[in-house]
Amino acid sequence: MKNLWNSIVQSFKSIKSWSDFATRANLTIEVIRRIILYSLAGILILMGLGFGLGVGYVSALTSQVQVPTKHEMKSQLQDVNNSATLYFANGEKVENLQRDLTGKSISLSEMSPYLKEAIVSTEDSDFYHHNGVVPKSIVRAIISDITGIGAQTGGSTLTQQTVKMQLLSSETTWKRKAVEIFLAMRVDKYFTKDEILEDYLNAATFGRNNKGQNIQGVQAAAQGLFGKSAKNLNLAESAFIAGLPQSPSIYTPYDTKGKLKDDYSLGLKRKNIVLYRMYRDNNINQAQYKEAQKFDLKDDFQKPSKLSSKTIKYGYLYNTLTEQARTILIKRLVKNDGLKYDTVKKDKGLYTKYYTQADTELHSKKYKIHSTINKDLYIAMNKQTQQYKANLGTTHTDNAKDPNTGKSIKISEPVQNGSVLLDNKTGEVLSFVGGVNFKKSQLNHAFDTRRSPGSSIKPLITYGPAVENGLIGSQSMLADFKTKYKGYSPTDYGETIQNKFLSAREALEESYNIPAVNLYDYIRNKGVSSKSYMSKMGIDLTNHEYAQLGVTLGGLDKGVTVLQQASAFSTFANKGVHVDPYVVKDVTEPSGKTIYKHKGSKKRVFTKQTSYIIKNMLHGVVTKGTASALSYESNFSTKNLFGKTGTSNDYRDNWFIGSTDGITLASWIGYDNFYGNNYNLASNSTDINQEQWANMANAIYKEDPGVMNIHKKFTKPEGVVSYKVDKETGTLPGTVEYNGMTAKVNQHMTTSLYYKGKPSDMSHSDFAIGGKSKNYKLFWDNYFGKSNGYGVVKQVGETSKSSDELASENGSGRTSGFSNSTNNNDSSDVTTSTSTSTGNSRTTNSTTSNGTSETGTGSGSGSGSGTGSGTTNITDESSTGGSTGTTGTGTGIVDPSAE
Repeated sequence: MKNLWNSIVQSFKSIKSWSDFATRANLTIEVIRRIILYSLAGILILMGLGFGLGVGYVSALTSQVQVPTKHEMKSQLQDVNNSATLYFANGEKVENLQRDLTGKSISLSEMSPYLKEAIVSTEDSDFYHHNGVVPKSIVRAIISDITGIGAQTGGSTLTQQTVKMQLLSSETTWKRKAVEIFLAMRVDKYFTKDEILEDYLNAATFGRNNKGQNIQGVQAAAQGLFGKSAKNLNLAESAFIAGLPQSPSIYTPYDTKGKLKDDYSLGLKRKNIVLYRMYRDNNINQAQYKEAQKFDLKDDFQKPSKLSSKTIKYGYLYNTLTEQARTILIKRLVKNDGLKYDTVKKDKGLYTKYYTQADTELHSKKYKIHSTINKDLYIAMNKQTQQYKANLGTTHTDNAKDPNTGKSIKISEPVQNGSVLLDNKTGEVLSFVGGVNFKKSQLNHAFDTRRSPGSSIKPLITYGPAVENGLIGSQSMLADFKTKYKGYSPTDYGETIQNKFLSAREALEESYNIPAVNLYDYIRNKGVSSKSYMSKMGIDLTNHEYAQLGVTLGGLDKGVTVLQQASAFSTFANKGVHVDPYVVKDVTEPSGKTIYKHKGSKKRVFTKQTSYIIKNMLHGVVTKGTASALSYESNFSTKNLFGKTGTSNDYRDNWFIGSTDGITLASWIGYDNFYGNNYNLASNSTDINQEQWANMANAIYKEDPGVMNIHKKFTKPEGVVSYKVDKETGTLPGTVEYNGMTAKVNQHMTTSLYYKGKPSDMSHSDFAIGGKSKNYKLFWDNYFGKSNGYGVVKQVGETSKSSDELASENGSGRTSGFSNSTNNNDSSDVTTSTSTSTGNSRTTNSTTSNGTSETGTGSGSGSGSGTGSGTTNITDESSTGGSTGTTGTGTGIVDPSAE
């Protein structure tokens, strides 16, 4: 700066004459002028470039827009039923979303002239002069949006507002704004100003009426506020209504119950602003203006009135699709705002904001939600459940305290059912049962309640990983003797112990608990993490849960949903690949653009070899194990059916999950125990739930035989190796020493299936997982003829019933002899060659003595809760006579104890 100053001083000192000064001054001015001109030219070039980029950007955005035809636009602009529509898989409508919005379209000629003039003066005074948009307003809005300076007006004309309400979602992105401008100009081109104004006045929202409903359209506003037709509104009433759209919730005189607010002065002040603008635009004279200002609307407002109810069908489905569509919109809104859904979900206030916005979208925009639900199967399954629900168990009645009012009320607790039907290949939820009575409980027991899975988790968390890692084959032996793990002593059903060695196949078929605990402990000690498998199947448990041995019996902290368990189980039918389940296929916005389309996610969990072996083992559950009743309860062939039962402590929960090549059907029954009660299922609940499952499966097969694909066999893949093993030890045949003599052990041979690994050689001990020295001694003494109680069921807990009575009570498929399967088809690879044993009186080692229920004393207890938001006026799927439901929220606390 000092050098520059010195240069200027020296320049002036060097001036010798006025002409010299003038010359230098002219030169300086010329330089300045050129700098200014070049700067202006640069600014203009930049502005032109910016304009060009802006036009290009808008062009690029609008080029992706599906341009509606004039007929399509007319239809959408005039349709005031702007709620979302739910659809079945075949395109048939489930229902329009029930709206807290009432309205009726009328023509412009049926509206008061005051009302039309008031809206134009207030919302868009240049309405009759522009071409759908006002460029300067748009520029002003953009500058305001970027800088934060000035009013956030949005620069929207009445045409743009109409487009936004009827044709678009209410996103706040620049892309949506560009599309809005494009469509507004198109609407202005095709329709007259009066047509556009009519559409706006029928579509705009105007606060609440005297029933507490949100108002759509001026006719509903006139009737709901003043009890008259829109044509008969006076100037003051027209001005009041015209002032509402800017902020309906603030200016409306009524609250959510239809009562007049204590203070509605803001609405009256807004009315006066509208009157002034009408006067300013010469739509009314001064006398009219003054008179309308003084007019008292208080006596004109309607008195509160009761809201009548309306019924709709398919309550559980309606709620499920609405909830899932809302979540999809929430995620989209969050993403558009540059946020992460997981972060937003942790912030209650922020999540509530997006929840409200998404819910408003669904109830005020013509979204289309297409589901995977097969209408015929859905109706068939739910109809069957309604017919059978009285047989599920006792409905208890009691007195309880209403948590909201504190008053004593009479309650009834029926046995609930939650069921899910999945397509194994695609993950589509084809159908489900949410509960037995939607009117009384809107809690969706298929998707929203978490319960202990009981023994139905065993193949997923224990047997599958064990086979996958080559730690067992189908005939590997597991110990079922009295055992204790640091204070934890598991037992089998009815607190019994089988007191023998069992094959993995038999232990899984009959769902014994002690062998499963021994096996889970064994695979953990071998470094196998069940977590990696369970997570891939959509079940996320805590490290604390995995550390508990009772987890293999269903001892979970929070439990699992029926959807989760069905989806995980379908992995075996799908050759070891898990496909994420889903209900919503796609969502389209009002313009017709698809904003969501389900993208299937597949993960390899088990090899196809492991999946085959587990399916083969679980087929025995249906043919001779805990679900053998299905062989005569099913109206279709069960040759290619496999499944698993599950029961939690004290018969709190009961499950059956069955799969064919085509589908997986899971059924759960149990009590909600909403009011802290402790109701449990009957001891024969497994038989009951199997019959429920069979009835649903029969209904599905009758409606659509092809969906089950029951004739598709589970073909044994390469890599599954069959070994002939000794049936009593699960090892290769050989010799052992007993009391100084060498004896050959090969009396009973069977086939053991392996992936990786192979059966061990014959040995005196160490052939069974969980076996101890005294167990082996008991076994060999018995094997060589000593009658010592081996294989005799022991009762641990106190009961007045014998072990045979317990087995009979809880079982439905007891068998004897050495055959592992009564099934003669090749989906079960079990073959036996039995030789007659002579010279001893030992009991048959493979006699099955367990029954259907697997209740035991597994460690850990899982508790789950489910909250169902009741939807007003939605009826149960099978209800008749037009009965109506009521709004309500129920929170069920369940106690699914582990086996």
